Amino acid sequence: MCRPSHFAVTYAINPWMDPHTWARDGRALGAAASRQWAGLHQTLCDLGAAIDLVPPVPGLPDLVFTANSAVVLDRTALLARFRHPERQPEAPHFAAALRALQANGILDAVRTLPEPLVHEGAGDCIFDEARDLFWMGHGPRSDAAARDAVEKTFGVETVALELVDPRFYHLDTALGAMPRGELVYFPGAFTTAGRAAIRERVDAAARIEIMAEDACRLSANAVVLDGTVVMPGCSHRLRRTLEERGYCVRATPLSAFLRSGGAAFCLTLRLDRRSRMQSRAGDRLDAAE
Repeated sequence: MCRPSHFAVTYAINPWMDPHTWARDGRALGAAASRQWAGLHQTLCDLGAAIDLVPPVPGLPDLVFTANSAVVLDRTALLARFRHPERQPEAPHFAAALRALQANGILDAVRTLPEPLVHEGAGDCIFDEARDLFWMGHGPRSDAAARDAVEKTFGVETVALELVDPRFYHLDTALGAMPRGELVYFPGAFTTAGRAAIRERVDAAARIEIMAEDACRLSANAVVLDGTVVMPGCSHRLRRTLEERGYCVRATPLSAFLRSGGAAFCLTLRLDRRSRMQSRAGDRLDAAE
């Protein structure tokens, strides 16, 4: 995570962002962002998360959205390359932070995308633990051709889904993979082919299709730890659906970050994801020891 010391909406690169509105009440909104980030951080710590922090940098307001820094699986990080010039200066800071994690033994490798591919990290590449695959968004921010680089780097199937609604510019704004196999997603964010790819791989009983109301709250942009779903909010219908499936829903206010088109998932980067192959290898090593 990265503290929002310099977070603000100072430019517009998606439909959520309105720098003029932010400027009118920037001090109060900045204070709200600090409180809300601290609340999310504390909630994740209370749930047992160990959190490393990326140092904030003046002039890089979106550095708080650490999900966009890289794709991480099996202790390997594939660094992002940003499409918009406004975010491109973040890349060396994220690279330095991830290489520091490598030096500290938390990661084994930090790799770069082949030129000139653009891909914006975990925001457009969500690991589905139940199916041992990545769902990869492309269109607004990431290149479809990056799918091959992700698949080659991590050795797991990568399913490309084209995003067609500008409000849902990253995959994590419209889709979340739950640890027990459910897929929470907003169908309207995807092409007909994308929806078909989801239906092909996810049984009807495991598909949780959300309505526009929840999609626009970024309810799918959640962090799930030990069966607790941490999200900015949701409808009674979605809460009931998740609770009936055994999840505990923890809503934490993130309205300041929604003004930039981000929420809980965007504000975090998971470092602990393991593919099925690596999990089995680890189990064999533990048994040998």
